[in-house]
Amino acid sequence: MSGPGAGGVPGEDAAVGGGAASSAGPAAMASSSDATGSGDTAGSGGAAGSGGVARIHAGTVGGSGPIDAAAAADGAVGRGVAVAAPHPAAVDAAREVVAAGGNAFDAALAAAAALTVAYPHQCSVGGDLVAIVRPAGGEARAVLSIGAAAVNVDVPALRAGGERMPFGGPQTVTVPGVVAGWASIAALGASMPLSALLEPAIRLADDGVAVSPGLHRATLGRLDGVRADPGLSALLLDPATGEPVESLNQPALAETLRQIGANWRTFYKGHLAHRLADGLAALGSPLTADDLAAHRAEVTMPLTTVVGDVTWSAAPPPVQGATFLAIVGSAAGSGSQADAGSIAHAGLPAGADIAAGTTTAAGTTTAAGTTTGAGTASPTGAGFPVATGSAGGANAAALLTDARRAQLARDTLLGDPRTGPVDLDGLLLRTPEAFAGSDAGPKPAGDTVAVTAVDEDGNAVTLIQSVFQSFGSCLLEPGTGLVLHNRGSSFSLDPAHPARIAPGVRPPHTLCPTLATTRDGGIVALGCQGGRSQPWILAQVAPAALDSDDLAGLLARPRWIIGAREIGRDAPTLLLEPGTPDAEALTRTAEALDLLVDVTDGPHDDAGHIQVARLTAGTLATASDPRADGLAAVLR
Repeated sequence: MSGPGAGGVPGEDAAVGGGAASSAGPAAMASSSDATGSGDTAGSGGAAGSGGVARIHAGTVGGSGPIDAAAAADGAVGRGVAVAAPHPAAVDAAREVVAAGGNAFDAALAAAAALTVAYPHQCSVGGDLVAIVRPAGGEARAVLSIGAAAVNVDVPALRAGGERMPFGGPQTVTVPGVVAGWASIAALGASMPLSALLEPAIRLADDGVAVSPGLHRATLGRLDGVRADPGLSALLLDPATGEPVESLNQPALAETLRQIGANWRTFYKGHLAHRLADGLAALGSPLTADDLAAHRAEVTMPLTTVVGDVTWSAAPPPVQGATFLAIVGSAAGSGSQADAGSIAHAGLPAGADIAAGTTTAAGTTTAAGTTTGAGTASPTGAGFPVATGSAGGANAAALLTDARRAQLARDTLLGDPRTGPVDLDGLLLRTPEAFAGSDAGPKPAGDTVAVTAVDEDGNAVTLIQSVFQSFGSCLLEPGTGLVLHNRGSSFSLDPAHPARIAPGVRPPHTLCPTLATTRDGGIVALGCQGGRSQPWILAQVAPAALDSDDLAGLLARPRWIIGAREIGRDAPTLLLEPGTPDAEALTRTAEALDLLVDVTDGPHDDAGHIQVARLTAGTLATASDPRADGLAAVLR
């Protein structure tokens, strides 16, 4: 099932030039099959037909309505290729390529392409991509296809306009990285050409796709911005009534995808690049064809840490993977992260910060200024409480404490290694310094989709692609049909900040895919929507995702997040869904951390949309978060 992607790129660097759920309530219990069964297995709202899939359309929630773990289970168990995605059309696309002989890489790419058509509020060909992938029998790789700011960006003018970057509009558009990311992933393990993997998405764009409840909510949530942009309003609004449409037809996007399938490089160097550059200029963006041509997808060894017998992999800066690795040990009840094991990154020398251009042998243990092994004590951090009480409450309190520390460290330290060294030691909470953090900016609602896929051969992909805010910059370039992301709004205008804006520099990224491997051959692909809260959203489910016999129930379980402006609060706040485990211990800890405490009316989009796929003891399992419009299936 594995092999080189015929539509991909040789080597390790993708170098340029060189159906919808009802929000009314939960669906029915998922079906399953044993290892000798035939046909597909999926989260089900009814019985599976012979050779087909009984689909679950999980009840979606946006701040109200209960989730019943038994009734809303969107998971599956069986053999073949396990796939989870936040929209059924994505799993339909994966099913088609798996039926044609595709593996987990093929399934993930087909699903990701379909999501750019069905979920334009959360992802687009005009956005970025970060992934962790592992070919069967091989090592994990991180794929960072993160677009840079324009070479001609006018930084003094931006600073003159205010203390922070604009939240939307043409100045926030950076080079789209999705296409080069797809090509890199295909080169690492796909068995089918990119043209075949994009075909389901092309048909979806040509024939139309129903508007999901999540997309409908997002359209209403940014209705003023949608109405202000001719491209978005033409796509999303009825011209007669001005109200949201019920289905999307995207012929321009279909043609763009068709040309990408024929030759993906034309998106960065070719007629597609020039068409997009002309459209960007018309919208007022400083990006040019030269900026597009300069884009490269970075393929590198991930950051890793070992917790017990589990190795967790996450992406290095400018992605917040280190923030997840800093707290996953606390989530597992192993104490603070430095106690849980060593952090390694093959591209960095021992005892050095992350900086551009460093290369060393694989397996180097790396932290800023230290080489740290298992059992090294981790500083508690000045002013942070020590957890006490029951084991469950203590673990929850420890995770919240470390999450708050990691949040402040990330907001202070994360940036692009191209602008200078990034303090990995600080990001991993290996120093006693307590960071002040910074105002995280307006809420990036909608932002992201995750796709996870694992097959019976051991191929695994966890892929996240994003436009950041719902509908990104709130600009749709009509010539290509692309919704353009606003990832540039994450830059800092402070010239001393690691995330400072500069020509050709990449912004800090919230995307946080992670992959776990066990000593006995198990593998878990995990990812989520959730903006800056992704590390602690994932950490709350990561340890149990390794062996839970009820993945659907695990994802439906109430969760907490922390944030301020990015979760719609005026001050740093612990936000709990009703029924969150260990809520009392969390509340006490939050008060000690000077966090406000609030409880949502019900399950909420801010708590993230998690997707998980797993292979353990020869058995595949998968689940999709009921907070989204998603589907999980084991495909054959």
